[in-house]
Amino acid sequence: MDISFDFTYAQSLGADKLLGEAQAARSMLLNRSGAGSDFLGWLELPSQTSDSDLNAIQAAADTLRQAELLVSIGIGGSYLGARAAISALSNPFGSGFPVLFAGHQMDARYHAELLEYLSGRDFAINVISKSGTTTEPGLAFRMLWDLIPPERRRDRVIATTDHKKGALRQLADTEGLRSFIIPDDVGGRFSVLSPVGLLPIAAAGLDIKALLQGAREMQSRLYADDSFQNTAIQYACYRNAAYRQGHKIEIMAAYQQSLFYTAEWWKQLYGESEGKGGKGIFPAAVNLSTDLHSMGQWIQDGERTIFETVLDIKEADGPTIPRLAQDTDQLNYLAGRSMHSVNRTALQATLKAHHSGGVPGLRIELDRLDAEHLGALFYLFEFGCGISAYMLGVNPFDQPGVEAYKKNMFAMLGKPGHS
Repeated sequence: MDISFDFTYAQSLGADKLLGEAQAARSMLLNRSGAGSDFLGWLELPSQTSDSDLNAIQAAADTLRQAELLVSIGIGGSYLGARAAISALSNPFGSGFPVLFAGHQMDARYHAELLEYLSGRDFAINVISKSGTTTEPGLAFRMLWDLIPPERRRDRVIATTDHKKGALRQLADTEGLRSFIIPDDVGGRFSVLSPVGLLPIAAAGLDIKALLQGAREMQSRLYADDSFQNTAIQYACYRNAAYRQGHKIEIMAAYQQSLFYTAEWWKQLYGESEGKGGKGIFPAAVNLSTDLHSMGQWIQDGERTIFETVLDIKEADGPTIPRLAQDTDQLNYLAGRSMHSVNRTALQATLKAHHSGGVPGLRIELDRLDAEHLGALFYLFEFGCGISAYMLGVNPFDQPGVEAYKKNMFAMLGKPGHS
């Protein structure tokens, strides 16, 4: 398992000059001396999750797979990590066990059509919420709960929630539902390697042991090294160097359709962790080469407030381009090459072009896209986020701004106690 960085198009940033700051921030993480230190349980999740823990999650997932499909109910970190892994590692055209998602928004049409689709089907639910009172997942669970016959709920519903308090914990205890615990010291956006993410990922038929093994290997590397060769330090220095030079927007670019939700997970992780006190890099994402035919013009020639982080997968299965007797599309010059090699050439050419247009760029290279590499990437981004946010001077583990819209919404909806 290997993940490496190529700074060819980011050398002008002088990221290595911030090494001392990054080392101090890394020490704050590991010594638990920084702001938000009560929420650092994710640091040890890979090494502290035992085989028996994984076996229990896998056994519960196997039980859920006895239904026709699973509906995972959650929002933010209770949903994005699992969706990222399932999208990255599953065949979108295959016949694997289907995992649907609900409670991540309040789109009436989406939920109406979901309810219609589920009517008469034998489906299971994994409802994920620490409190059980978050509006979006709460509404979805309320509607789906009634579709499952009372006598089947103990077999078809698993709650992932707080170990002793909250509305969902009370329901699970009252109804005798199986449950998994969201650790008190793990916030939602850092929870993908806990039962929050692992249970639906396992239900989709993916290898959670390999996912954790990749994360464990990355944890070991990041704990052992505080030099500039530490990839989390490199990433944090790169981001902060770009930010200080006026590059306020980071664009995550992926060249595989399957990485769309990995970028969405990354956007929440960094946006919610760093966007505070009038500070913070704005995380955006593009799906290339698709978006080169839309956003590509802006990236190449627009306002120079951006920098780019590119996910590059070295090896991938795929077709070889055929030769046609009539070369009407004038693409025979590519005949015999793999589709993946052409895609990677587009990646390299685009990174070079964007750099010539004034956009610094980092290439993150993974040997392949599998469970082990994805687990390592998840942990690398989490660890790098903690370092980067401390370098920025903010608490990576709270989200005070999230409450503003809720106060207005509750008052406008007439929730008791809100006016």
